[in-house]
Amino acid sequence: MAYSKPWHSYEDQLNLLVSRGLAVTDRTKAMESLKRIGYYRLSGYLFPFRERSGPLVLLDERGRKPAKPSKVETLSLDGFRAGATFENAVNLYVFDKKLRLLAMDALERIEIALRVDISHTLGALDRFAYLRPELFHKAFSHELHNGKGVTQHHEWLGKHARLINESKEEFVRHNKAKYGLPLAIWVACEVWDFGTLSKLFAGMREQEQDAISAKYGIHNGRVFASWLRGLNYLRNVCAHHSRLWNRNIVDQPKLPSADDVPWVADYEGDSHLRARCFLLLRIARHLLGEVNPQSSWPERMRAHLQAFPDLDHLGVNLLGMGAPHGWEAEW
Repeated sequence: MAYSKPWHSYEDQLNLLVSRGLAVTDRTKAMESLKRIGYYRLSGYLFPFRERSGPLVLLDERGRKPAKPSKVETLSLDGFRAGATFENAVNLYVFDKKLRLLAMDALERIEIALRVDISHTLGALDRFAYLRPELFHKAFSHELHNGKGVTQHHEWLGKHARLINESKEEFVRHNKAKYGLPLAIWVACEVWDFGTLSKLFAGMREQEQDAISAKYGIHNGRVFASWLRGLNYLRNVCAHHSRLWNRNIVDQPKLPSADDVPWVADYEGDSHLRARCFLLLRIARHLLGEVNPQSSWPERMRAHLQAFPDLDHLGVNLLGMGAPHGWEAEW
């Protein structure tokens, strides 16, 4: 399909929004926001303010109305809801920007702690444990992956090698010059990113996984591996400055037993809460409680969440990002 949408000046962009029912109280500021943030990026924050169609009747292959529709379908219309303003979208954008910065603050501390956990645990087995397939789970180190003819371990080693070769860090240059390759795991881990860490953890044997996850009050290392995948996704969203607050999480973290981790009870049986970013923030809150119990991050994040823009008149609130009722009490 050929792309048919034309280029619009900033003035035309703003006029288009106004023609669709969006109120603009200060055109000068609105124009500056379009120039600074961009129409396309802001449209993601305007989307929740758009009118919705009535329930759609989805017919079966014979053109008949099903007796029990699986879910109600609606469509977003071009027009905006009454009371929606351009400033509402900018406020939501600013909230989301600060949310990402706060999330990155926690993720940095968690990532550094995990580097120590993983390198210390595997290093006790062998200084170069990451090179030894027999020290990992067979599905990771022996089974061919996705028809590529190599294992996940081979793929991981390729990523590891690129990180080492591309690193400009002085400690990497020093260790190469003095000891040569490979680097000891407690050295090599310092160039791994969150994705590299989470993938290596997912490939570890169950006994090593469980030993690390138990430090964080999670008795099942496979559940913990899904938490790390989720946090890596969160990190990538934040690092690429993408919209976070109401993003749908496809690869949802597994939940431990509520007997072990009481706060997960709010998410059991609620598909909406499990598919929104608040769960990932709550996981970060849990892990940071072990990494740095004295951190002020929980209080700073709670204060920011409580400062969510007043958009109830448009049906937009913390529920859209998956905050359960009464979340403050257990935060």
